[in-house]
Amino acid sequence: MSLAWYVALVGATALERVAELVVSARNARWSFARGGVESGRGHFPAMVALHTGLLLACVAEAWLADRPFLPWLGWPMLVLVLASQGLRWWCIATLGPRWNTRVIVVPGLPLVARGPYRWLRHPNYVAVVVEGFALPLVHSCWVTAIAFTVLNAVLLARFRIPAEERALTLATTADRPGADAPGAGTP
Repeated sequence: MSLAWYVALVGATALERVAELVVSARNARWSFARGGVESGRGHFPAMVALHTGLLLACVAEAWLADRPFLPWLGWPMLVLVLASQGLRWWCIATLGPRWNTRVIVVPGLPLVARGPYRWLRHPNYVAVVVEGFALPLVHSCWVTAIAFTVLNAVLLARFRIPAEERALTLATTADRPGADAPGAGTP
């Protein structure tokens, strides 16, 4: 795969991100119209910066460090990138209007337990993690793969997943008796 094809792949990934933002904005309007509550706003700009940085760093490292395409690595990584996109859009389709790039939860709605959510609590983050190391490695951009993986792990583990878990716990216990008692909804 030439550098031009790799840049096209990263560009296609950027366009996919734009599509996600369009779906997310539409779904946010749906959620807010039904009493949706947003949580975790503080970490969202860092998440946007990290994901934008991933795309820019892929192209920059491939070009500036003259990273080669290694078929034994690049082709399997491309398969993982495509699989992660499939998983991401399966998550989006499964959650429907409840899916969002932000943490917006409509109180009282039950947790989704179909699609990939039958087996995984946060399958969309599996897609993010896989894509985060695989996309750079398509063109052997190992510095970007390591940097994104480490920073993303910190962001997910310390901020994003805890914010989402708290929001889901509060939203799914909001209509149970005693849910407004002190400590209700906390694990």
